[in-house]
Amino acid sequence: MPNANDQTAGPSSQEGSVPPKQIADGVRTRALSGPFKAVVVVLTLAALLISVNQLFNLQLFGLVVLEGAYLYLLAGAFLAITFLVFPPFATESDRVPWYDVLLSAVSLAVAFWFAWTSDQSLTEGWEYAAPDDARYLSVALWVLVLEAARRAGGTVIFLVVLFFGLYPTFADMVPGPVSGYPLPFWDAIPFHMISSESSFGIPMRAFGTLVIGFIVFGAALQMTGGGAFFNNLALAMVGHLRGGAAKVAIFASGFMGSMSGSVISNVLTTGAVSIPAMKKSGFPARYAAGTEACASTGGVLMPPVMGTTAFIMASFLGIPYIHIALAAAIPSVLYYFGLFVQIDAYAARRGLKGMPREELPSMRETMRSGWFYLFVFGLLIVFLMVLRQETWAPFYATALLLVINQFSKTHRLSLSGFFNLAFAIGKALAELVAVLLGIGLVVGAFSATGLAGTLVNDLVFLAGGSVFMLLLMGAITSFIFGMGMTVTACYIFLAVVLAPALVQAGLNELAVHLFILYWGMVSFITPPVALGAFAAATLARTSAMGAGFEAMRLGSVIYIVPFFFVLNPALIGEGGAINVTLNIATALVGVWFLGSSLQGYLAGFGSIGGSPLALALRLLLFVAGIAFIVPNGVVFGLGHFTMSGIGVLLAAPAALFARARRQASLAAA
Repeated sequence: MPNANDQTAGPSSQEGSVPPKQIADGVRTRALSGPFKAVVVVLTLAALLISVNQLFNLQLFGLVVLEGAYLYLLAGAFLAITFLVFPPFATESDRVPWYDVLLSAVSLAVAFWFAWTSDQSLTEGWEYAAPDDARYLSVALWVLVLEAARRAGGTVIFLVVLFFGLYPTFADMVPGPVSGYPLPFWDAIPFHMISSESSFGIPMRAFGTLVIGFIVFGAALQMTGGGAFFNNLALAMVGHLRGGAAKVAIFASGFMGSMSGSVISNVLTTGAVSIPAMKKSGFPARYAAGTEACASTGGVLMPPVMGTTAFIMASFLGIPYIHIALAAAIPSVLYYFGLFVQIDAYAARRGLKGMPREELPSMRETMRSGWFYLFVFGLLIVFLMVLRQETWAPFYATALLLVINQFSKTHRLSLSGFFNLAFAIGKALAELVAVLLGIGLVVGAFSATGLAGTLVNDLVFLAGGSVFMLLLMGAITSFIFGMGMTVTACYIFLAVVLAPALVQAGLNELAVHLFILYWGMVSFITPPVALGAFAAATLARTSAMGAGFEAMRLGSVIYIVPFFFVLNPALIGEGGAINVTLNIATALVGVWFLGSSLQGYLAGFGSIGGSPLALALRLLLFVAGIAFIVPNGVVFGLGHFTMSGIGVLLAAPAALFARARRQASLAAA
């Protein structure tokens, strides 16, 4: 799953909006051709065949593969692809040197050996007492994993996984809270490579059972014209409204971001269309860039797929994916509603009109040419929500998509198109496997040293027993790690290190995991890193930092809502239906007030303005928004609906002032 931070954008669509050698943050993929591209395609198709055989229990050729062997085979195939596709340095040419061919071959050989001996290693307990040949090959595989993680994930991930890979060897020499039981090097590395608690633990198992199918579906959707369809659908739905071009970005990026799982690739694909349209409609370049960055960031938090990180979350929590998707839906709606409110307010204040209808695709024509995408989505949702078959859902949806695609004149895949699709899938899967195998070392280090149990108590102690302080520590930690890791890697690390401490403090477990996911995403729109905003600024040809600060304001809900849903589980659907409904309703009002205060315009009432008095009223309106969202008992023990009543009183002056200004303006006209 392509994500940001020293990575290339994900599988590019046939619309041509992402150049094949697009650089995301200094590291790119090779533009392979000829035999090497064919090797990648063959390895990808072989891995997918093994996966389908395993997940559907087809027993092709009488082959029954144990889970351990299955994961080693996937790792071997995609590590081999990693060394062919990702150069060791950003300045490397597209030529594949002999040493990368060697590393690719060694990856296949070593992983196949572990797959071949997986049954024996399980019965003889090699993870704790490996024979010499298993130890030597474990070290070889460990080095390959480290180098693959460096190439696909960047230097920060490499340094983190290197440290934790070696951490068990010096755990007893580390002071205080992070001290643990030591393991000799020749025991620690086999534990990482052979046990089911490290590189081949929860992250890789989630990949092999759930994630792989959704990566395939996302790539197939893009390569068969899904990006163009959803963009046209958004244009037809909201393009004519005031600020319509920016509102289109919300819907189009939300649709595609959920599938791609990558903020950067989402910006580069949908932003290539939405940003020029916004600028043409009268939006300043940095505002257009900020809007696209926020819309693309939110896509990764949007069900039904949520960029595949949610499937790893499901494995961590041991609950069906559908529970996570339903819980994440409410915060996602609040986030996009806040973005919509701000765009509408901005357009209203500046008199920006919608796009001319003659320039927009018709809803009828859009649906006629791409109805099958919605049909495929419907099948996916039925499998996820009705049949509860998360493993099979993306494969059936992809199969249906490819079959229907052959009847489409516009986006029909030819043999070469299918070849390119397989290559794009291979790149995306290789990137994700390299990162997951590496970040799995973090999980293994905590398991091997017993640190997972003691660190929780130490974090709670450092917070002084204050839940809010622990949440604040968690938010800052998530933000910092989000700057240097992919979304998935950041989540896995924090799920091991931080989430147990928050849960032990008495917070809802699912809300905690969504909290760290949200705060891990914040760095994409927050300077000084703000990779999503910087990528959008490149397309908009504007100041990167200016776009970053604009994205911060537009995406402000993402900083606030996680604190509220972790303290009030009703905002993730936990609790009685009436309670949940009322909390959602008041939260929507609160988000409306927050967005209106930031833009100085209250829909239905008018512009508040920017005078000193207006700024004071906008501040009151902001506080009113907080009052509507804040959970029971947080402020002076007051109930949620009492706080909502206070919110009405605080918002009233701003509303009356805005209405008086509008009436005075109409009278003057």
